[in-house]
Amino acid sequence: MTIKHNQQIQHNHFRKDWQRRVRVHFDQPGKKKARRQARAAKAAKVAPRPVDKLRPVVRCPTLKYNRRVRAGRGFSLAELKEAGIPRKLAPTIGISVDPRRQNLSEEGLAANVARLQEYKKRLILFPRKSKQPKQGDSSAEDIKKAQSGEGIATKLHGSHPA
Repeated sequence: MTIKHNQQIQHNHFRKDWQRRVRVHFDQPGKKKARRQARAAKAAKVAPRPVDKLRPVVRCPTLKYNRRVRAGRGFSLAELKEAGIPRKLAPTIGISVDPRRQNLSEEGLAANVARLQEYKKRLILFPRKSKQPKQGDSSAEDIKKAQSGEGIATKLHGSHPA
């Protein structure tokens, strides 16, 4: 039998051990602090390298949100081609790639190509064999700077989503 309207609750057995069935979040500030410390520890562990992959700036879909920009899944193949980065090399140097993405505007394409070129300019590639550097690896003085911690890269400026 279903209950309708504002009447008395039938068979009210509310003397069960209800405190076992209640979930409280008194540990929320502590967990927040632990997450923050874990992020800082990870950033320190991978030190000169960035914590996350580089992602493109994309506009949100639909009329309601299309004024807003956010981080996308990956750079389109057209953006990589224009920036002069081979598609197979990109994931190995910390750039996310989304082969399905299409560029709908020249402005968005230009902004993401500028982002890639800025990243490429700051990138320090260590050679696999220190005695035999290959073409595309960074110069010896750049590598020395990075190892000493001098030229640690700051955040990319521009239209980076918050």
